[in-house]
Amino acid sequence: MSFKPWKQPLLAAFALVAGTTAATAQSIQTAQRSIEVGRFNDARAMLRNNSAPEAAFELGRVYQLRNLPDSSAFFFNKASGTTPFGQVAAGRALLVKGQVAPAESLFEAAIKATKSKDPKILTMIAQAYAESDLKDITKAQEYLTAAQAANKGKVDPAMMIVRGDVFLHSSQGGGEAMNSYDQAIAANPSFAQAYYKKGQLNVRSRNFNAARESLNKAVELDPSYAPAYRELADMYYYAGQYDLALSSFQKYINLAEKSPATDAQYASFLYLTKKYPEALAEVNKVLQVEPNNLTMNRLRPYLLYETGDYAGAAAALETYMKVAPPEKIISEDLAYKYKIMSKSGKGSDAIAGINQLIKQDPSKACDFQDDLASIYANQKNYKGVASVYRYKLNNCKGDLTDQFRLAVALTGDKQYTRADSVYNIILTAKPTYAPGYLARAKVNSLIDPEAKKGLAKPYYEKYIELSKAEGADPAKFKEGVVEANGYLGVYNFQKGDKAAALSYFEQVLAMDPENKGAENNIKILKAKPKATAPASKAPAKKK
Repeated sequence: MSFKPWKQPLLAAFALVAGTTAATAQSIQTAQRSIEVGRFNDARAMLRNNSAPEAAFELGRVYQLRNLPDSSAFFFNKASGTTPFGQVAAGRALLVKGQVAPAESLFEAAIKATKSKDPKILTMIAQAYAESDLKDITKAQEYLTAAQAANKGKVDPAMMIVRGDVFLHSSQGGGEAMNSYDQAIAANPSFAQAYYKKGQLNVRSRNFNAARESLNKAVELDPSYAPAYRELADMYYYAGQYDLALSSFQKYINLAEKSPATDAQYASFLYLTKKYPEALAEVNKVLQVEPNNLTMNRLRPYLLYETGDYAGAAAALETYMKVAPPEKIISEDLAYKYKIMSKSGKGSDAIAGINQLIKQDPSKACDFQDDLASIYANQKNYKGVASVYRYKLNNCKGDLTDQFRLAVALTGDKQYTRADSVYNIILTAKPTYAPGYLARAKVNSLIDPEAKKGLAKPYYEKYIELSKAEGADPAKFKEGVVEANGYLGVYNFQKGDKAAALSYFEQVLAMDPENKGAENNIKILKAKPKATAPASKAPAKKK
């Protein structure tokens, strides 16, 4: 599942402070910087004792970015007034509550009062749309076009950031957004936020090399720029480099403020990187402070399911469904609902449910194939699992991971020869993929259970060879190497090569001193001529 369970704000910083004293302007700019890098508590501390309308306006932004619309509207209203700035603030108070038409009336009044000649007012209005949940960017684009005209061709880097953020609201606006960030950099080559925004957009388009270059430039210019590390973490996550993703996110956590919001993001990222027990601990920590946190209530049943507490997952999901507004229920919630059902004896209903989910939104058919496979696997319906991965490979740009899962499913369905063919495809593409050789050896040992043909032999030998390659982690290979040596010991005994068999069993015992199977076979091989032959199967491990 590739969705982000938390909302990542745009964090553009552009507000009117020209009418304030120099000290107030400096204080507000410092607070804006804190908002930009996600230090909302710091920003609030700086602003809450400041009576200037501009301070109230920035507090409105803080609470909006924290998804607290009532508090946000309160502070925007405190900043409201009859000036163009006050009208924009009043408009934002309405916009944050979803009252679009009345908000636009106030925005138009502010523009009329300035005769469309104040680029800062026009940009502030565009920023209101950029920081809202509105998908329609038409009005915001109109305001930005007017702002650029009012600026008489001069490129304002902050305006370009807002322009880029506006276009990011559109699924097809990446090109215009990138152009905006490039213009901001051209106007100010030391603008860390512009490099961050450019990197963020490259992560979204999966252009990882360009993303890494821009994000590293952002932290080079400003080592304390925490959001860049969070975006680097996203980049590594999407690239499947989970260890680097987690270490980058840890850097973000170290720089970001300590708050339930930051803990919630950390919990979400641990979930995405499959650190389920650790994520569950973080979720529970946040819920102790914020029991109504919607994202954490959403993640809790997910994580209870992933950690094997299916009854707890069902109860937590029921709680979440009660507290979540209907419009906040997402399809991923329903996918987990059906997976949880499949663990409580309702497999048929679960399969019907997730198929209905896919039918309702065919665009997400590929997204939910893994969930459907999990439900089939919970029923030990390996034929169903195999059908899912065939579908993914044929219709969803499936990768070698899907090939591997198909082979595992075929093995579970006792289609050993077909599974072997799939492993051949994987190993042809990745000739040094050690788990593939071990899996192929296992399936060949099922085709040839008495090891008389030695079908598994070349794959076990290759696995042992790879375990000795430079950089190989012995701990990760240990169990497979024990299994491989055990098989090769049995195979060589059956071929009459007792010396080779003895050597393999001794290697098993050296790696696993408590392995009774290897110990017994060594005794047999070293016994007098009348000794009983070793068992025909690989030695069993001590239970």
